[in-house]
Amino acid sequence: MTRDTDAAASPSRRRRFSWARRFARSRSALVGAAGLVLLIMLAVFAPWIAPFEPNEQGAQHLLGPSTSHLLGTDELGRDIASRVIHGTRASLVVGFGAAAVGALLGVPLGLVAGYLGRWADTIAMRLIDLLLAVPGILLALVIITMLGPGRLNLILAIGIGAIPEFGRLTRAATLALRERDFVVASRGMGASTPDTMFRTVLPNVLGPIVVQLVVTASLAVVVEAGLSLLGLGTPPPAPSWGAMLQDARSYLYQSPWYGVFPGLCLALTVFCLDRIGRGLQLAVGTAMTDGTRGRTV
Repeated sequence: MTRDTDAAASPSRRRRFSWARRFARSRSALVGAAGLVLLIMLAVFAPWIAPFEPNEQGAQHLLGPSTSHLLGTDELGRDIASRVIHGTRASLVVGFGAAAVGALLGVPLGLVAGYLGRWADTIAMRLIDLLLAVPGILLALVIITMLGPGRLNLILAIGIGAIPEFGRLTRAATLALRERDFVVASRGMGASTPDTMFRTVLPNVLGPIVVQLVVTASLAVVVEAGLSLLGLGTPPPAPSWGAMLQDARSYLYQSPWYGVFPGLCLALTVFCLDRIGRGLQLAVGTAMTDGTRGRTV
């Protein structure tokens, strides 16, 4: 009897972190993680890795790949390799920044709605329905139009559009946990409502939230590139993959390689995040299933 009570009162750490071991067994997920680490290193050490200053203009315009300029030059003689490397910062900062904004606003909203229920759930769900009524890219366009282009405004615009996904996911997971034995035991021992929500319930729903964080970051990278392609992203002359693709459209026949390299980097980033997200989804889902079976037995 005591053994069953202890198992219900607090999920074991071994089960809680088993998803990390399962993630490490996935080769595609590890490849994605290695690629993401490489991209992060490029973003952090860009000033030391890039062969030229990203905005340094030269006399050789639209030069093809050569020994002096590995990826060629753009219409102003700027080194494309240097701008691609520095553009990694914009994509990763906006991608993970927007995902963080969505999580910081959406997770508490869903947690309160799922745990308290009644009027709190009604108000939170109506707010989420209001955000869902407008497509995310359209909402980002409206916010950017109101606030103006800029990296911080991009993060806010995309992050606000990601609130419903985090809110609904957290609410669903909280509804499934709020009547479990270890949550009831926490309330029975006199824990306050905020303490039960953030110290008992939240740690047990972090797995799906982490998966959603990676998925949102992947989508945010694409949205940032799309907005920059429309001239609403990172303002020039700051390097951005989307802005480089926009400029490359005017020189498609003169310099076909101009848009190839930022496009490849964008695709590589999305691929890495997608592999990580799929690996985490499989690992977390399997770990939660095993944990449920273990508690049932």
